[in-house]
Amino acid sequence: MRPRAADRDGRPLPYSAVGPRVAVRGAGQAPGGHEARGTPISQIDVNAPSVARMSDHLLGGIENYASDRAACARLLALAPGTAAVVRDGRSFLHRAVRVLAQEHGVEQFLDVGFGVPTRENVHQIARRARPAARVVYLDTDPLALTHGRTILADDDRTAVLDRDVRDTDALFADAEFTRLIRPDRPTAALFAAVLHCLPDTSDPGGVVARVARRLAPGSFVVISHLVSEDADFRGRVTGLMREITGGNWGRVREPAEIRAYFAGMRPLPPGLGEIRHWRPGPDARPVGGGGRGGGWTSWGGVARV
Repeated sequence: MRPRAADRDGRPLPYSAVGPRVAVRGAGQAPGGHEARGTPISQIDVNAPSVARMSDHLLGGIENYASDRAACARLLALAPGTAAVVRDGRSFLHRAVRVLAQEHGVEQFLDVGFGVPTRENVHQIARRARPAARVVYLDTDPLALTHGRTILADDDRTAVLDRDVRDTDALFADAEFTRLIRPDRPTAALFAAVLHCLPDTSDPGGVVARVARRLAPGSFVVISHLVSEDADFRGRVTGLMREITGGNWGRVREPAEIRAYFAGMRPLPPGLGEIRHWRPGPDARPVGGGGRGGGWTSWGGVARV
């Protein structure tokens, strides 16, 4: 087999979905060598960390730049268990999608702030139980959009939209959204690790409520959000993330604030709480073994609207 090409930092480039691809990072290409489809790569500032790319690094991915890895190092110095918390969040999302598809027959999903695509994405998980599942992926990060559109270019039951969820009317009127999300069918709106990126001025709870009101009866909302009971820690991490992202960050919140986002909904068992305890699989971290990520954890649940 031909050796994998490496990027400028010496990290191996991924193979594309259709076979090996040799590429170097440069004009018109993303970190993994993918060409842009509909999103100008010139929009990607390689010197400015991105939350999506930072998450990719913390998950062990390679679709990130040196600036993202340096930002993660600063975050890990403050909260050493952060990578485990990020992995918990991804695992929770997978379990929630699996449960909703298998046990509740959900075939429509809206993945808000999906980030850089990984090996296991929402449409892949849902289709194991519901082969006809349709997914709308939503983000505004140029790299996430580029990779998503490249990987899903030939999948007509998915769409990757460059839209801000705060503009609910525009989202629900989007032609691709209306093509895939039927208003009379149950839909799962996934707010996984995204609401803490919204400042209070954007009213994250109001965003969830507006989306939930537009969904058909029998729909679901999935939320995971970074929280801490320590006010000093919340302030320090929030300050660091705002600095790192140039202000593109909300804040670490308290669990009670996230509980309020579920107002008027009916949580599925086992209820709301640390997401690593939500129907954990065999790979879950022990309850008593370093559960919090150096001061914070991810909190939320799954609820019927």
